[in-house]
Amino acid sequence: MDETRSLLVVGAHPDDPSIKAGGIAATYVEAGHDVTFLSMTDGSAGHHETGRTALAARRKRETEAVAETLGVDYDVWDVPDGELLPTLENRERLIRYVREVDPDLVLAPRPNDYHPDHRYCARLVRDAAYMLVVPNVCPAVEPMDENPVVGYVADGFEKPTPFEPDVVLDVDDAVDAKLDALHCHESQLYEWLPHTFGILDDVPEGDAARREWLADEMAAHLEANTPMNVADRFRDELIERYGGDRGSDVGHAEAVEISEYGGELTDQQRDRLFFF
Repeated sequence: MDETRSLLVVGAHPDDPSIKAGGIAATYVEAGHDVTFLSMTDGSAGHHETGRTALAARRKRETEAVAETLGVDYDVWDVPDGELLPTLENRERLIRYVREVDPDLVLAPRPNDYHPDHRYCARLVRDAAYMLVVPNVCPAVEPMDENPVVGYVADGFEKPTPFEPDVVLDVDDAVDAKLDALHCHESQLYEWLPHTFGILDDVPEGDAARREWLADEMAAHLEANTPMNVADRFRDELIERYGGDRGSDVGHAEAVEISEYGGELTDQQRDRLFFF
């Protein structure tokens, strides 16, 4: 294997990295590369029955299960869910964090989104990007030699601008690993999100039945509400990347729109970071 690459997936809530980039992450791990997930909040608001303290602890345990399942590192900040703000304090905290992880590729949400935590997560990543290489900013941590490539994960929002992918990736081989990671987020995938989608009564009992339901039913709701699977949406791009036969057959894909605030995605970097 050539040199090890490092991927950092930043989300506002503990399940966001798994939902948005679980396939890419699993593919990186399978290829022997390093992956880190970061949740900028504790996830303590996302439930219809459980209070904040108990929920934050439960969701932290879920991220630990994801880390073991996928083979990633997983950090959760102590910011209360629903209270993330693009402050200087949080920006500097993120600059220090990213420098310590030293990623080649950073994935995060776009700045336009329904949830304020998602929007401010995106803004913090955007605002930190250039500062990662500035020595006099957060001087206690060594600056990076160059900016990592920063990419936005797929969403369905159209205004002010729709998501426009620069890379669409076949993650069929990683879909089971991604679903195994989502299965760890029990409070979200089998309770809170079904509650918000109005399908809570459809969730079966039992671990095996839930895992099967997740693959068959919940995945469809995630696709409709948070574009988990973008294969049909960007079929032309898949065919252009992989050729007619393979591109037409892809069932599960993830897409990335490159941010202008990070490092440049040269042809060499494209091949290096999106090697599959």
